[in-house]
Order: sequence, then structure tokens, then C-alpha cells
Amino acid sequence: MIGKKIFEIRKRRGYTLSELAERANVSKSYLSNIERNINQNPSIQVIKKIASVLDVDLRALLETESSIKEKELPDQELIDLVNELKESGIEKIEEFKTLIEFIKWQNLNIDAKK
Repeated sequence: MIGKKIFEIRKRRGYTLSELAERANVSKSYLSNIERNINQNPSIQVIKKIASVLDVDLRALLETESSIKEKELPDQELIDLVNELKESGIEKIEEFKTLIEFIKWQNLNIDAKK
């Protein structure tokens, strides 16, 4: 998992394996073993060095896939809601606000009838 993240970020940053290893002051073979998940438990000191060179937060490398998905869920739900509203014809922020105000008004009226 961590190796795949390092590999993907390294590629996005445009570093070769050799460049990242040199800048992080770790051996090229050790970094290669991490990226290929041969070494699945690298030291935290090495991960800190790599994160620093890649200019990412250490937690970004250490997070598991499930914790990332949990964080993305509310955002995805919001995106799905916005897409659904757009499909229904509501596209502008003012229309969203009007819809929210209507729902608030409707809820107040339902509560008042009880």
C-alpha cells in the first residue's frame, strides 16, 4: 500500500527512482523494495524523509485505503446530491439556496401542524 502511494506520487512529481533515493538519502534498492511492496514495513524515519522530498504530509503516505474512502464519503455524497439537483434542473447557487429555504419553511409548517 505505502509503496504504491510513494510510486504514484514520485511519478506525479517527475522524480526517477534514483533522484528520490538520492534526495531522501536512502538507497535506491531499499526505495525500490518499498515501492514494489517487497519491504512492506519501512522505518518511520525513511518514510519521513521520502514524504519530505515528495512534499506530502506523512499521514498521506500512512493512511490506509479504507480511511481515505471514509474521508471521501461525505464529499462524494455532496457531489452526488449536487449532480442529482442539476439533473432536476437546479443549477445555480441561488436556486440551491431557494430550495433550502423552501425545505426549512416546509419543515416549520409541518412542525406547526403537529
